[in-house]
This record gives sequence, C-alpha cells and structure tokens, in this order.
Amino acid sequence: MSSPVPFPYCQTLAASAVFWLAGTAQAAVEVRTADIEQTDSRTEISLNLSSACTYKVFTLDNPDRLVIDIADGKLGPRFRPAEGGVVRSMRTGQPSPSSLRIVLDLEQSARPRSFLKSGASGRVLTIELDGGKARPRVVRSVRELESAGTRDILVAIDPGHGGVDPGASGPSGVREKNVTLALAKELAAAIDAEPGMRAVLTRDRDVFIPLQKRYQIAREAKADLFVSVHADAFGNRAARGSSVFTLSRRGASSEAARWLAKRENAADLVGGVKLVERDSSLAAVLLDLSQGATLEASQQVGNKVLRGLGKVNTLHKHEVQRANFVVLRSPDVPSILVESAFLSNPEEERKLNSAVERRKLAAAVMSGIRDHFHANPLPGTWIAAHRQSPREHIVAPGETLAVIAMRHGITVTSLRQANDLRTDNLRIGVVLRIPQQT
Repeated sequence: MSSPVPFPYCQTLAASAVFWLAGTAQAAVEVRTADIEQTDSRTEISLNLSSACTYKVFTLDNPDRLVIDIADGKLGPRFRPAEGGVVRSMRTGQPSPSSLRIVLDLEQSARPRSFLKSGASGRVLTIELDGGKARPRVVRSVRELESAGTRDILVAIDPGHGGVDPGASGPSGVREKNVTLALAKELAAAIDAEPGMRAVLTRDRDVFIPLQKRYQIAREAKADLFVSVHADAFGNRAARGSSVFTLSRRGASSEAARWLAKRENAADLVGGVKLVERDSSLAAVLLDLSQGATLEASQQVGNKVLRGLGKVNTLHKHEVQRANFVVLRSPDVPSILVESAFLSNPEEERKLNSAVERRKLAAAVMSGIRDHFHANPLPGTWIAAHRQSPREHIVAPGETLAVIAMRHGITVTSLRQANDLRTDNLRIGVVLRIPQQT
C-alpha cells in the first residue's frame, strides 16, 4: 500500500455506512498487540499487525460500541485487550471462519477515523475517536465495589411441555412434562444458590405455554441465558444419554425473516432504530449482527453444559447439536436446549423419576453455566466485579500438557478442560489459561 491516506469518517451503522477498507492482504493477518492512548480531544487505538489487511470499521449505539472486522485475521499469542479514554472494554470474536471481530465498548458515542500505515515490524491499523476525555482512575474498597450497583446474571429456565401437552412418556408411564418441571426447579434452586446469579422459570406448574411465548418470557425478563429442559424419547429403548442443542442457521434465518416482517419488533430488537420502508436492508444487517453474537454465545455455553453433563451421565452426542427448535429462536438471548436423558429408556426413566438423580443432572448443567459466565463475565455483573484474573502460560518449544500442569500444580484434566482442548497437541506460542487449584 502506498503512503497512508486517511479514510473518511465512518458513520454509525444506524446511518447505514458500512464498507470494506482494503489493504493488500494475501494470508492470515495476525493482530499482535493493541494499544490505546488518550489526548484531551481524542482516543487513539493502535492495532499492530503482521501485514496489510482488508478491514471495515463501524459503530453501533444503544449501547455505544466500535466494531473492527479484519478479513483473514487471527489473534497473536501476546495479544491482550486494552482500555482507556472512551474505551471501557475490548473483546474479540469470530463472526465467520474467515473474519476476526474486535468490539470496543465505549463510554459515549464517538466518531471514528482509520489509517493503515507501515510500522517497525509490519503494519499498524490506527483508529482515532473524536470526543471524550480520559477517565479518572478511582481506587475502590471492597465494600464500595459490593454496593456499586452490580447486577445478577439472570437465567431463564424453560421446563418443556406442560398442561395439555404432556410430551413423551416412559415405559412405566412417567410423563415428560412432570420430569422437566421437577428438573427445572432443581436447576433454578442451584442457580439461585450461586453468588451473582438468579433464575426465572417460564412455568412453575402444570400449564401449557406456546413455544414462541416461552422465549418471549425470557426476553421480557431481560435474561442473559435461556435454557429449555427436555427428556428425549426414541423407538429403540436402548437409546440413552444426554444431548445439548443450539439453534441452526436455518432456524435463525427463518426467525430473522419473521422479525423483519414485523417492523415494530425489528425496531425493538435493534435498539429502537426507527425503521421505514427503505431501511429494510439496514434492519437485516443489524439483525444479522445480533443473531451472530447470540449464536456464538449459545455455542460456547452449550459446550460447557455438555461437558458438565458428561461427568454424570452418558453423552448421546459428544458435540453440541444444531436444530430448528422454535424455543431457541430468540435473536438476542443466548439459548440452549438440554435433552437430559432418554425417557424411553427404562433405566434412564428411573433416573429421571428420582429426586437424587435429577439433582445430579441439575448440578451438572449448573456447573456448565457457571463455568461459562466466569470465563465470559458480563460487564456490570457481580461475577465480573468479583472475578479473579486467570493465570496464563505461553507454550514454549518442547512443552507438553503434563509438563505445564506439573509446573503450575494442577491436573492435566483441569488444564485441558479450562482451555477446551480436545487433544494433547499444543502449538508453540498458544496462551493457555491456568485454572485455580482445587
């Protein structure tokens, strides 16, 4: 790329100015570090890259955010989120297999301007944000932190079926609607006992609730997670085990079409943006962004819950499954469906009909939910305020999981679980999270 030329200001996404800013990227671009500097009039974010890149920059409001998408991007082993100026926090994600997304949560709205220029060892992507002043660093006591207005994470629990819809029946006549309600109540009790979390049930008695109403209850309660509890059934009574489902892309697409057909719902979903006829493409972009983040979070929590269930029961499927379940279609609340066990299997029917066994299943689901929110604490929550920073280890040549675990006084199993590792193969330079000793 020739001498750097400033690109024009990117407008907010609500103003529908989203465009690619092209460099000369040929291979994967590594984002090595992120730095933020503040002056009296602007905040400057610098991303140090391994090479030129193709990228886009846009802002979102309600709340205010800056989004940076880098085509064929990946995070380097020494990348750490940065904050300062009007940037309250920084997080990363992958909206598609070939795109890296960096999201900056802002204290206030700000106008971005971006430059891609040569650096000492690669390229530097600089984004200037006009407006805002440096935030003062305030030291707070533990008592002040506890009274700072942090909120609990809210989990909506949906006992499957109910009322005139009994669901499946086991060989001895145990009904799914009764099992799921009992299991949901156990899960709610476990969540309510967890510091920084609380639960709400879509039904607490034997009543029928339409499928779409179930996830609407979660949205109206402003839930952070929706968990639908079921008990599977199959013609072959030998079938057994637990499964976890998230919404399929096909289901997300059909739900997006339904939301976009009802403009008042679409406006509510995208933060109150007033939609008129010409804004249909804008609404589709906003909805796609919202759904993409929701599906990603659903997959993450689904993996954690599946792992928890695997500790107390056989797994019917060892990977999170995707299906077009109506109850999972909330565009902005991460949602999973748990098939706790096979009610059609006589042995598992007995387990589901046992309070002791249901308590074990509920504890397993709870452990997955807990692990997810402690690994991905939501800003403004009690868990985020009280979470300890994890220790980290950068893999060096010749190191194995056993060597690293021994060095930090932990087990190989806990190290593998803390980092979602499916094999013992390690790449040099990978950053591993070191869990607390138990």
